[in-house]
Amino acid sequence: MAQENKQDKAAPEEAEAEASSANGAPGDDETEEDSPVDTSAEPLVDLSGLESAAALSPDEDPVAVLEGEVASLKDQLLRAIAETENVRRRSQREREDSVKYAAAPIIRDLLGVADNLQRALESVPEELAAENEVVSNLRLGVQMTQKELMSAFERHQIRIINPLGEKLDPHFHEAMFEIEDPEQPAGTVVQVIQAGYRLHDRLIRPARVGISKGGPKAAAKDAPKAEASQAEASQAEDKGKGDAEPGSTVDTSA
Repeated sequence: MAQENKQDKAAPEEAEAEASSANGAPGDDETEEDSPVDTSAEPLVDLSGLESAAALSPDEDPVAVLEGEVASLKDQLLRAIAETENVRRRSQREREDSVKYAAAPIIRDLLGVADNLQRALESVPEELAAENEVVSNLRLGVQMTQKELMSAFERHQIRIINPLGEKLDPHFHEAMFEIEDPEQPAGTVVQVIQAGYRLHDRLIRPARVGISKGGPKAAAKDAPKAEASQAEASQAEDKGKGDAEPGSTVDTSA
């Protein structure tokens, strides 16, 4: 009997709990309605221009202010477009150069091979090769190898720089010494120690050369003195003619 009374008392309590959970706790709706709204989030649209226009003094024209802001934004946009175009062109040029000059490191390594082939040919004179058939065949093989290498250089736009007889160009030539040669203009390449090379328009190795010293440059330096002496002699001759009597002959042989 006691257990049945306890169950009868517990049943109404469970029913009340279920009813309260179904209807919701009192005060929940009021809490949700009274909760503050977060207004710290950034607006989706930039209203700075409207705020500046709204904050104008009565003497200022809002249309003029807005036109100035539009002009400023337009200038910024044009500058950004120009900068983007410059970056694009620079990137394209760098990409083209990287492809165009990609073989430069390998070419520098092959230049030593070309130099050794040339030295081998210079070390064996043609007279000696004509006397010995073995030496002649060896020299011919070196010549053919050098010719094939130079042909490969030409196909890949690798140009040799051999400036013998040309004026010294510091962009492509490296002067190693000077030679006294009065028959050549000063600064003329009179000897090529080592040929230079360039890939397209980029220098790979400058030509090492010897240049002339003196010559016409020294003569040009003394030219003003010679001209001054000649002018003085001419003036003295004219003065002597002026002092002579008409019809007389002035002896200038002294």
